[in-house]
Amino acid sequence: MVEETNIHLLDEAGIWKELGTISDPEIPVLSLVDMKIIRGVSLRGRKATILFSPTFVGCPALDQMKSEIRTHLAGIGCTEVDIQTVFSPPWSTEMLDDEARRKLREFGIAPPLRATEIPATLMVPATCPFCGSVQTHMESEFGATLCKQIFYCDDCRQSFERFKTI
Repeated sequence: MVEETNIHLLDEAGIWKELGTISDPEIPVLSLVDMKIIRGVSLRGRKATILFSPTFVGCPALDQMKSEIRTHLAGIGCTEVDIQTVFSPPWSTEMLDDEARRKLREFGIAPPLRATEIPATLMVPATCPFCGSVQTHMESEFGATLCKQIFYCDDCRQSFERFKTI
């Protein structure tokens, strides 16, 4: 049974707020809302419709994210949750705002480059999130997840991940 104290949250703003508490399973410093994985919310009675856009079509965490969305929204009184996957426009790192990029950097992950920052050669070092140096080099095209690369800072001698530019 839904607690009476949660009933007042059952509006679109309350749903957005609740979705903002669900961490991305691969980048826990960002929520699904921060990542722009949640594209839209609508509410009809107690039925919530969520527009959901994965960062990668084959992301292994899709079922986990959808399950968390359903669980969280049931907790604030939604009796039905319809999650509609949308691919247009495709998810892109360009969608990440300055605040999300700051959170990544503070967490120790170099944020992805913006389209305007990519030189014609595509050979650009990552900026170290620990010391700010650009004296870095790529150690591996693939990090712990498909969306990250591993870099090494030649100045502070720290390894770090960079979120891939998509």
